Amino acid sequence: MDYKNKIITVGQALDMVKSGMRIALGDATVEPQAFLENIHTIADRVKDVELTNCLGLRSYPFMENSAYHDSFILRSLFFSKPTREAEKYLRVSYVPCHLRHTARAILAQGKPDLFVTTCTPPDEEGNMSIGLSNIYSSDVVKHAKKVIVEINDKMPYTYGNNIINVKDVDYIVPVSYPLPQDVPPAPNEKDRMIAGHIAEYLKDGDCVQIGIGGIPNSVTEFLAEKKDLGIHTELLGDGLAKLAMRGVVNGSKKQFMKGKIVTSIVMGTDVVYDFVNKNPDVYVMSCSKCNDPYTVRKNKNQVSINTTLEVDLTGQACSEAIGSRQFSGTGGQADTTIGTQMSKGGRSFLALYSTARVLNKETGEREEISKIVPQLKPGATVSLQRNDAMYIVTEYGAVNLMGLSVSDRAKKLISIAHPKFREGLTLQAKALGLIKE
Repeated sequence: MDYKNKIITVGQALDMVKSGMRIALGDATVEPQAFLENIHTIADRVKDVELTNCLGLRSYPFMENSAYHDSFILRSLFFSKPTREAEKYLRVSYVPCHLRHTARAILAQGKPDLFVTTCTPPDEEGNMSIGLSNIYSSDVVKHAKKVIVEINDKMPYTYGNNIINVKDVDYIVPVSYPLPQDVPPAPNEKDRMIAGHIAEYLKDGDCVQIGIGGIPNSVTEFLAEKKDLGIHTELLGDGLAKLAMRGVVNGSKKQFMKGKIVTSIVMGTDVVYDFVNKNPDVYVMSCSKCNDPYTVRKNKNQVSINTTLEVDLTGQACSEAIGSRQFSGTGGQADTTIGTQMSKGGRSFLALYSTARVLNKETGEREEISKIVPQLKPGATVSLQRNDAMYIVTEYGAVNLMGLSVSDRAKKLISIAHPKFREGLTLQAKALGLIKE
């Protein structure tokens, strides 16, 4: 299909940006890098341009200089390190949202003036794959007033409901840039201890969902001897890809999309990017479908493994903020946890280190604090309600809170807190009336 009449330069794409525009950006690994790398060049002629991203993996010049404060507003559906750093210079604000509702959140205040994302070059029929991430792209592309795609010749071609046609876009910007490399952190001793506790509950034929972070990635090391695993996950990284390449994953026991690896995001290194390229066994599904609890529940023995920052003694979890300061996002934690518990034989795990070292502002020294706490910090967000908490895991063990009273929950959670904090937590729990004598 001829699409040459739609080709423009990055400069021409930026010429379309006007003051007050609302621009939605491709999510995570399909950020339009050329557009964002150059948007600061128009700062002197625009004001209050609103950009919405999700899990941005790179920092760009417009995010690194307070000179652009009045020109751009950054709204984020999931904070990352570059987004947090940008708060020093820009008006940056978090959009509270479950990952399955990100497209709805983008469209709730009206159609974006522009949607800018990245795709593969078109095939003979004009079809382009959105490639490595489809949190909301395939949903938003249908509704934006204008659509601009950067076609990157290095973008892997993936299959799923992430295919769009050149006739559905307004402009095409040919580009060539490397894929973002998100190298998984090397597991530390605590990661392996936590992963080992979780692995005790996993079995052959399970269908797994693994979230972002070192702890979930460590779990994949313990799955190498399992058989017939399935994958229905919001994020596919190097660890799960390696299991699939070893034959540990085949999806033969799945009920929904049997034999397929289903994900919304592909993020890691060339290990996973090469694995998914033109791989008919991988299906990249929009989060509105992939993370819908009623989709997740379709597979029996679904397992979700996520992390959190802080858990109170009733089981409430804050996974996205430190006090009132936004750190990451709600993401798909509630989506996958609830869907997993609706699955026959499903098990959900929420993992955290028992302690953290934080700066004492009065002394200027770092001190160790418990991450299992009587009450969440003031201003903290409840990312996962206590009603939905199942297994909570630290390096000291795993406890199942489902069906327990508040008093019994407090006792169980104290049992996996760091030993030096257990006595104090017990006294505080009694003072709050959580533990009844």
